[in-house]
Amino acid sequence: MSALISFYANQLRQEIAARNRRYARDRLHVESYGSAPVIVYAPAGDRHGNFFDPAYAAIAAHPAWMRRFNKVHAQAARTLPKAERRWRELDSCTSSDALLMNVFCAPDVVGSPRLRRALGVDEDAEPVFGWKARVPLSNGHSDRTEVDLRLGSLLIEAKLTEADFQTCKAAAVEQYRDLDEVFDRSLLPRFELPPPRRKEPTEFPENYSQEYESFLIGPDQDPRELVPDSSLQLAPLEAIAAVNPSAELGYAGYQLIRNVLAAHAEQCSFCVVCDERRPDLREQWFQVMSAVRSAGLRTRLKIITWQELAAFLPDDLQAFLDIKYGIVAPGRSPSPITEHTTSESSS
Repeated sequence: MSALISFYANQLRQEIAARNRRYARDRLHVESYGSAPVIVYAPAGDRHGNFFDPAYAAIAAHPAWMRRFNKVHAQAARTLPKAERRWRELDSCTSSDALLMNVFCAPDVVGSPRLRRALGVDEDAEPVFGWKARVPLSNGHSDRTEVDLRLGSLLIEAKLTEADFQTCKAAAVEQYRDLDEVFDRSLLPRFELPPPRRKEPTEFPENYSQEYESFLIGPDQDPRELVPDSSLQLAPLEAIAAVNPSAELGYAGYQLIRNVLAAHAEQCSFCVVCDERRPDLREQWFQVMSAVRSAGLRTRLKIITWQELAAFLPDDLQAFLDIKYGIVAPGRSPSPITEHTTSESSS
């Protein structure tokens, strides 16, 4: 499974990097170091190369949205050239948060009745990015994690080139108050955690950008320096413990588990948005969803691809997503990378 995850994530990352290498020619940008470089953009006046112009104008006019640029790029010191301005996570061409904001901050998108029907959102609500879920814990407190987007009664987790939905120690996941009410934990994907290690400069920051929002992190610990090994062996926790009583046990799909619990606590719906070129993420989601006990809650859980969303977007935004990400509505073919011209890129 880990080999397939790496294959799909790396293939998509390479395609998006190639598209952006062409797209960035007339935009302020740098290329990251390493064997799999990506394009990272900088703002230039009232424009930002990583954003659809109307979406960036809306972000700049909305202080709460603009604060999303406060999150610094997790590996800037190791993988990017020095600059006067600190590099931000939203500057990267592989940022799923930037893609999410390109779509949902663009004019006439959230107000579209067709899009709201597709997402199952009845109310006319303003997007809240980085919504504090505060999922209840068994000790009466709540965690400090964020949901990528809340749109009315819908919570959204966005993915693009991230390897997976993160992993977490079993003891920590089992602190959630409603875990056993919501899940049959024996059906959740679980494994033996390998020893933590320092992340190499060549590893991809999008895989770890949300870890330091977790309630699991101690005050003196920098989670950006820790990463589990990519070769995770999934097995029942009881079987692992029987073979190796000292093993550190964990759950896969931590972000999904946490967000389903958030949807349960808030009586919301929850949707994963990922690329159709990532069947591995879809499989991980179905593994977690199949462990949900309540049929009523399962009806509020869904998955939609960026490609399916594209069908409900304005034509100029669809053109931007095609050129920059290779995302097109179902039934259409992405434009060839080699045919991207300067005039197309500036449209």
